[in-house]
Amino acid sequence: MDDIQFGKDFLWGGGFAANQMEGAAFEDGKGLCVADINEYQKDIPLEKRNNAEITTAVIQNAVQAEGRNFPKRRGIDFYHTYKEDLKLLGKDGLGLTSFRTSINWARIFPQGDDVEPNEKGLEFYDRLIDEILANGMEPMITMSHYEMPLNLTLNYRGWYSKETIGFFEKYGKVLLDRYHDKVKKWILVNQINLITHESFNHLGIASDQVDNLAEAKMQGVVNEMIACAGITEYAHEHYPDNEIGMMLCGGPAYPATCRPEDVLATVRHNQMEYFYGDVLLRGKIPGYALRYFKDNGWKIQISPAEEEKLTHHCDFFSFSYYYTRLCDQAHFEQGNEVFRNPELPANPWGWSVDPLGLRTFLNLFYDRYQCPIYITENGIGLFDQVTEDGHIHDDYRPAFYRDHIRQMKEALADGVDLRGYYLWAPLDIVSCSSSEMSKRYGFIYTDIDDEGKGSGRRIPKDSYTWLKKVIASRGEDLD
Repeated sequence: MDDIQFGKDFLWGGGFAANQMEGAAFEDGKGLCVADINEYQKDIPLEKRNNAEITTAVIQNAVQAEGRNFPKRRGIDFYHTYKEDLKLLGKDGLGLTSFRTSINWARIFPQGDDVEPNEKGLEFYDRLIDEILANGMEPMITMSHYEMPLNLTLNYRGWYSKETIGFFEKYGKVLLDRYHDKVKKWILVNQINLITHESFNHLGIASDQVDNLAEAKMQGVVNEMIACAGITEYAHEHYPDNEIGMMLCGGPAYPATCRPEDVLATVRHNQMEYFYGDVLLRGKIPGYALRYFKDNGWKIQISPAEEEKLTHHCDFFSFSYYYTRLCDQAHFEQGNEVFRNPELPANPWGWSVDPLGLRTFLNLFYDRYQCPIYITENGIGLFDQVTEDGHIHDDYRPAFYRDHIRQMKEALADGVDLRGYYLWAPLDIVSCSSSEMSKRYGFIYTDIDDEGKGSGRRIPKDSYTWLKKVIASRGEDLD
């Protein structure tokens, strides 16, 4: 183990999303996206603060609402502060060697079905990508990260519509044509397996617009993967030096017991977690998925031409890692559900902490796909306290990361082709699931509260110094 090291080309990155940080929701021609209607609701328990299913009436009400709190519309004002923020993160700051963010789809095609892209939106990302590079970081860009134009939800039923395939392919080709010289690594869709949790933000399907929501969401994600394959085919043909990746949230569940029935249920659950990688990295819908569709009574529409398109598969695998879950027969039969492991500690929002699970997932994924792997999100949301003299003493944050980095090194010793590690998110941004600022992941404090009040000042936490040392030592100095 001592002779196993993170190589000089290993990427130490920061992971972000446009909708959680940029703000400027109504500037330079941007249209509303699905995340722009995520409302902060403080009067519900922490563990229940997440983005639920949404009806058309809820969407329309949010669009017309005044005086309510939609934090992702303002983010942390990164749209205007990106130069200063990138300096804190890049070669003259933390020392990150890669910067992952998304391009907001609604900034490029405000309505989604626009004839021409919004040039002002493209010009912003021209400047942003140049600044990422100037600060010594390689950009990794996500094409779709909960930023579908809201119009595609209201008038096309989101990804349920076959028309959306063409809209996304057009958008992806615009990005590749514009940025292929500067961006060499792309993720097509953030956490593509999230079709229950975060399903509206992901797929843009309002629950009242379809007869069978579960079937519609599976049809939607199949349509999405067809579009991903089309973009991948275009990239491979026109820009072969660009790498196209797919991304999962988390990974397989653990069996809750050694009962054969629970083990089999867990196998079947895990197959439907692998499903997305099996399609996007192996190029076809596997037999277990066809049976799952049949068992649920779903009629998923895919033409022979679309099946052929799926053969154009991605180049690398990536995943976010926050927690692990358990599965048993009863929960599987209740709609393929999983549940929290009571043996593990958790943050205040109920997200379990399992560093060893990271090594387990890395081995399982590499055994299955035998391709380069990137951990594109890993972190923990916690409450931070600012002292009277303006400091944030967060020794709990290095403790979390230290344990996960050690398990990554073990995975390298296992033979896993791990190429990069992206911490989520080195700078405090609006939380994805709860739309709050107080659920903080960063090594840099952003002085904005849940109501959008504060100076906006960026303050390095104690953990900032620790992480800078870790990156400079390529993961060797973890003390």
